[in-house]
Amino acid sequence: MSERTRPDGEGFVDAADEALRGAYDPPMSIESYVDRVLERPTAAASGAGYVLAAIESQGTREVRERGETLDRYRFFDDPANDGEHAVLGNTRALNAFVDDLRAAATGRGNDETIVWIDGPTATGKSEFKRCLINGLRAFSKTDAGRRYTVEWNVTGAGAGGGGGAGAASLSYGDGGDTGAWYRSPVQTHPLSVFPEPVRESVADAVDGDAYPIAADVELDPFSREAYDHLESTYREQGRRDLFSAITDRDHLRVTSYVVDVGRGIGVLHAEDDGTPKERLVGSWMGGMLRELDSRGRKNPQAFSYDGVLSQGNGVATVVEDASQHADLLRRLLNVPDERRVKLDKGIGMDLDTQLIVISNPDLDAELDRHAERGDADPLKALKRRLSKHEFRYLTNRRLEARLLRREIAGATAAGGATVEGDAGPNGAASGGPGVGAAAGGGDADDAGSDPGVAPLSVDVRESDGSVAEREIAPHAIGAAALYAVVTRLDADDLPGDLDLIETAELYETGEVGRGDDAVTVADVDLAPGDGRNGIPVTYARDAVADLLATTADRHHPELPVERVVTPTDVLDAMADGLADAPLFSRAEVAEFEGRRGAVATRVRERQREDVIDAMLAEETVSTETVAEYVEHVYAWDDEDPTTRGREDEAPDPLVMKVFETETLGRFDEGDYRGTEPGRDVEQFRRKRVIRGLTQYAWRNRDDAFSVDDVDLAEVPELKAVIDANELADVKRRFPDLDPAAWPDPPADTETERVKSETIDRLCERGYSPASAELTSRAVMEQVRDEWPEVDGGRVGDDPDDGVGQNGGESPWD
Repeated sequence: MSERTRPDGEGFVDAADEALRGAYDPPMSIESYVDRVLERPTAAASGAGYVLAAIESQGTREVRERGETLDRYRFFDDPANDGEHAVLGNTRALNAFVDDLRAAATGRGNDETIVWIDGPTATGKSEFKRCLINGLRAFSKTDAGRRYTVEWNVTGAGAGGGGGAGAASLSYGDGGDTGAWYRSPVQTHPLSVFPEPVRESVADAVDGDAYPIAADVELDPFSREAYDHLESTYREQGRRDLFSAITDRDHLRVTSYVVDVGRGIGVLHAEDDGTPKERLVGSWMGGMLRELDSRGRKNPQAFSYDGVLSQGNGVATVVEDASQHADLLRRLLNVPDERRVKLDKGIGMDLDTQLIVISNPDLDAELDRHAERGDADPLKALKRRLSKHEFRYLTNRRLEARLLRREIAGATAAGGATVEGDAGPNGAASGGPGVGAAAGGGDADDAGSDPGVAPLSVDVRESDGSVAEREIAPHAIGAAALYAVVTRLDADDLPGDLDLIETAELYETGEVGRGDDAVTVADVDLAPGDGRNGIPVTYARDAVADLLATTADRHHPELPVERVVTPTDVLDAMADGLADAPLFSRAEVAEFEGRRGAVATRVRERQREDVIDAMLAEETVSTETVAEYVEHVYAWDDEDPTTRGREDEAPDPLVMKVFETETLGRFDEGDYRGTEPGRDVEQFRRKRVIRGLTQYAWRNRDDAFSVDDVDLAEVPELKAVIDANELADVKRRFPDLDPAAWPDPPADTETERVKSETIDRLCERGYSPASAELTSRAVMEQVRDEWPEVDGGRVGDDPDDGVGQNGGESPWD
């Protein structure tokens, strides 16, 4: 067993040593620091430049949001914390925030910008703050992201010339330790030690195109006290190398620090109080003022640098719930402009920090209080400096499902390699949704699963203190996510002629199928207000949490069905609780209740697909079989196959007939003359097969596109055949099946055998025996009324569609 994992006290201490060993550089001289800056300018980057460098250090990945493909910075997936505080969605707002940082870092006229993150509750603003802190902390522990400040020790200054008294004067008010090192309380940049002309020369020597260095800041007041004492002492001694004497390793050293709250990151919370100056920079301490009074003025050593700007100097300052600190916003106006604040009359402090304010929409109202005064509006200058980035509720069901899983069980939300939104709403579980996380464990959101489909297991503590496992069934998370998403859509401004469910699919996948065509985001205008209102994820989380805390009123002689939370349970709980939730108006309650039905219908469709696919697992058509059929159809349609390179691939009429009659169940003997196709078969081959493949090729064309490279399983018209399992197929395969007997099938019947095999297959695909029992029962209850009408063709067939005579809607339609 390694030292890192040895389960004893010494092993854990060794692990702690290892964790800290690489987080800091040893103290260095000012000369060594300048060498480091010349080699790696990020070491002296401005606050905005440093935040930008941290974000860009993680690279980007492609995501799909609002139907568009975007580049997203991985930094906001919270990789430093295993995705615990990943910001889901809102990629456009995050990218615009990074653009602001880049403009501020390079000084392109945006130096005065105050970044404003705005949006309703539960849209990820708090996660943004936590992710920012996590990422900056982790970056500062890397060699590429080291952040530096200075420490002072005036011991020995002017030895033999009265240095003792001076040594005692440098302290934090406790009398001092003549051998102590005192760090700058506001993380002052080490370059600020140099005179201004030299700082500018260093800046000119640095290749800082990407992250310009912070060369325009002066020493903080505390450090200035030490510097002035050393300068005075050595000047009185007549030292010619005055700067070298002041910055000698015995007096000054450059040290690295880990960026964190209070040390490079200032965070002002809603509950913080005090005078504006106390909240911004800190306060004077009366007793220490008397002890440290110096030359008839206040001594900066008697100042408590615990204000948000002081703590955030060097990196970033965050004002949470900005509407609670509206009185401070106007006082922040000159900070980005002048980069300076005052501790007191005559004592100022240079600042280098990226200002970020976070608020709910109520700040808008606060800023507009005097809007009717036009140019005389006292807040106009502030509003000009604020760069607003709006966070909205997610309109992507898959992202909402990931967020909901995290809210319910602490499941990690960021799959770095996963493309967000790469499946349709409530994708079928037949792809293998994976097993659920136990007691807040991991997520099933890998590259091959859908977090809305995958089940989730959670350990719940009972009233007697015991712990019981509860299952959130497949599709339950997806049902809650889809319901929340459709409430966030503007029903009066849906794109094109799409309904709510289709619009949700458009947001998630970028297109919605319409027969042989597809509606894409480029074809419609998305409603500008989508995502600003609706059911927040916290409401859905609480509804599921209440269900987990109780057992359902259902029983089974062998299975714990009462411990399963089904999609229906979730939708009912969310809809039933709307009227009692103070979060929603009466109009919203009525509107949201009315949207439940469409979601329930979509979820039932997905459950039905799962069950029928499991029943017909052995009957599924392979991709190879479809590919062979397509090859024969193309050869059949080509009058001269040799021109297509098929001289050895003459069409086999029997292969095509068998596929069309037995595999598809689309035609019968009467549609052929021996093996020669009749008119309807010919029309089917040309209209559905060839045209369908050609349309897919056209939609996905590029310079390198070749039909020979097409993955048939990805062509919608062909995928429908590969995946097609419908009720008519079930009845044709199992003619003696009785859906009414499904709950308790008689022994030694086809119903009993099919049910047993179906339950086993569902369990292989992520269901538990209990959730498989409940889901299959619900589906078979739905099909009971349809069963007598199923005649071996497809349910819902249009006999006058001019293609085929067997009845039923072909999956090629």
